[in-house]
Amino acid sequence: MRKTELLIPAGSLEVLKTAVIYGADAVYIGGEAFGLRAKAKNFTNDDIREGIAFAHKHGVKVYITANILAHNDDLSGVEEYFNELKEIKPDAVIISDPGVFAIAKRVIPDMELHISTQANNTNYGTYLFWHQLGAKRVVSARELSLAEIKEIRGKIPEDLEIESFIHGAMCMSYSGRCLLSNYMTGRDANQGACTHPCRWKYSLVEEKRPGEYMPVYENERGTYIFNSKDLCMIEYIPEMMDAGIDSFKIEGRMKTALYVATVARTYRKAIDDYNKDPELYKANMDWYRSEIGKCTYREFTTGFLFWQA
Repeated sequence: MRKTELLIPAGSLEVLKTAVIYGADAVYIGGEAFGLRAKAKNFTNDDIREGIAFAHKHGVKVYITANILAHNDDLSGVEEYFNELKEIKPDAVIISDPGVFAIAKRVIPDMELHISTQANNTNYGTYLFWHQLGAKRVVSARELSLAEIKEIRGKIPEDLEIESFIHGAMCMSYSGRCLLSNYMTGRDANQGACTHPCRWKYSLVEEKRPGEYMPVYENERGTYIFNSKDLCMIEYIPEMMDAGIDSFKIEGRMKTALYVATVARTYRKAIDDYNKDPELYKANMDWYRSEIGKCTYREFTTGFLFWQA
């Protein structure tokens, strides 16, 4: 049995401290540049230092996102930023772009590097590729099933870690590589500026009847035809562990401290209960479901994790 890490998001220093207090083994955050959540409050370098000190005092790791798909103009800034991280010393940096990865290997050669889900990690060959380049961890594409993840686990080295999402919002696009925001608003999701047009309210308009809007009813809150249900695997922690996943990742760097506290506490208890006694985990299932249900109005899904070809 591999030791399971509970990885919690934080969009501010307050939320980082909340995640630590409520049971995170590790926290992932974004600095002021090169992460995929430009609209989050994000962290100044001083915030990062304070957050790392607080987390490490409680035995919790901190990972920094630098997972944009970089353009030419980004690369010099990436190098400068990594030189700053060399002094700040997070526990790992999360990267999706090969050019950014190459800069990290040169500038921060001793730092642990994780490959973001944004890199489309859908097969064991890709995992082996990144491992050969020096990556410590690869985040599985959300399009993978548990059966596929388990097969990957069996074909990669034991020291290469697998991280997979266990809870949170699901992007409608393949591995989060969405062009909709850029097309509709000029703000590039792959540069961290997603405006979430998949969550806007839409109506249909027939070509010869301009201005006549025909709603597509979904629920009492409105019509959100592109919007996925939220991933929730609280009932399937044994299956996630059996697949050989090292880190259970919660989505949500834009979420509030209350959301993070509720989700972190619930998954912490569920994981600990299962490790203590699987029957205890089963007995407390209604409580887990009730707690998780308090922090979202969306319905839940298991995503692709039980998908079969």
